[in-house]
Amino acid sequence: MTILNIETSGKICSVAITMNGALELQLDDDSGMQHANRLAPFVDRCMAELRRRDIPLDAVAVSMGPGSYTGLRIGLSLAKGLAFSLGVPLIGVDTLQTIAVKAMFRPLPWTGEEILVPMVDARRMEVFTAAYDFALNPVVEPGAMIIDADSFKDLLDSGRQLYFMGDGAEKVKEVIKHPNAHWVDGLLPQAKDMLALAEKSFRNGDFLDVAYSTPNYLKAYQTTKPRNLLKTLG
Repeated sequence: MTILNIETSGKICSVAITMNGALELQLDDDSGMQHANRLAPFVDRCMAELRRRDIPLDAVAVSMGPGSYTGLRIGLSLAKGLAFSLGVPLIGVDTLQTIAVKAMFRPLPWTGEEILVPMVDARRMEVFTAAYDFALNPVVEPGAMIIDADSFKDLLDSGRQLYFMGDGAEKVKEVIKHPNAHWVDGLLPQAKDMLALAEKSFRNGDFLDVAYSTPNYLKAYQTTKPRNLLKTLG
């Protein structure tokens, strides 16, 4: 199976072609939130490569969040348009699970009994997070959480080894102090990390509704109300 993977939930704009468990091509931009400028050209280059090699595309996979509201909307909108125009299935991949899977492939002394805690940065001390075992069963359901010293205390006190990862984990290192808390640094989701989850969804026929699917924000989008300049000047 050949899948075009789109990851725009965070700071990295990333597109990859994966084929039967292997990475064929990946394009990344980590210069900041440049998704609106970078994503379409990346997709065009990937599609040109598939045409050059005369390889049909079987599906489009896209990160569904949580993450940047703007990035997720940009990624899903383009993925929907591409899937619809090509008549191929659309696959949604959970960003927290993508980060957890990326950690699994790190050369760490895993036993399979650890709990993986991916964290996506939100405002101040808030993160989007969940906790998974090595089969990606949720030990703590995904949600928005304000981190303090007692966060995940019950799991940590139980003796389980918790591994925290993702850009949200960076800012809580000094808050969660426990001998069973460990940190996996430098884990940001990229399109190539979606490979296993996207192929599993394809095999299971787990596809999104191209018309009605929406990003998984995990909390309501909050807009900033503009100031009334006339009132201010008066």
